[in-house]
Amino acid sequence: MTKAATAMVLAAGQGERMRPLTLTMPKPLIPLAGRPLIDHVLDRLAQAGVETAVVNVHYLADQLETHVKNRDGKRPSILVSDERGVLLDTGGGVTKALPLLGAGPFFIHNADSVWSESAPALPRMLRAWDPEKMDCLLLLAPTGTSIGYNFDGDFSVGEDGRLVRKEKGEVVPFAFAGASLCDARLFENAPDGRFSLNVLWDRALIKGRLYGIELDGRWMHVGTPAALAEAETLFEREGA
Repeated sequence: MTKAATAMVLAAGQGERMRPLTLTMPKPLIPLAGRPLIDHVLDRLAQAGVETAVVNVHYLADQLETHVKNRDGKRPSILVSDERGVLLDTGGGVTKALPLLGAGPFFIHNADSVWSESAPALPRMLRAWDPEKMDCLLLLAPTGTSIGYNFDGDFSVGEDGRLVRKEKGEVVPFAFAGASLCDARLFENAPDGRFSLNVLWDRALIKGRLYGIELDGRWMHVGTPAALAEAETLFEREGA
């Protein structure tokens, strides 16, 4: 099975939809079932064999940096990518951190993405990874069973696992669940400065090299205080 020794944890956002909880606390530190959201992510990465996680910081950066550097020796080890000066969005943030991530493959994981699972998702992604045909592999959640998700989806999936992006006005069955697997090749000739990972995904789509794998579980889209409360209820019932 492929090994991913490093991962990028995207934790720099301002969490505006989670206000008022994020007025004094960065969203990744908001507790779910008694543990900060980012700890759920870091522990899952450790279980998948990740040795080093790069965490980017911007909003209330001191709080977040202090937390991740004081995890009592837990794996993975933490490196901080400092975006205090300018917020670089998802693509720009990973591009800045590439020297710390290495050639890969590496995970890119939203700091607030949590789910319950029957079969562990990240090891399944590693088993499915095929750099000969893939530039990036996305974890996808069925919209109909996801918690806190009220949108029309992001992608449909072909029989071969290749992704098709939703057209305007279309409803598709899968949402991006906040975790992906790629290597440094995805970032060749990437834009400078601030940009979204969607720019690179669209490039891969055009080449037929963007793939997806369905989550065997239930994704919790923890975007608002109401969705957080719903996730708490689900967590009590199903765990994560």
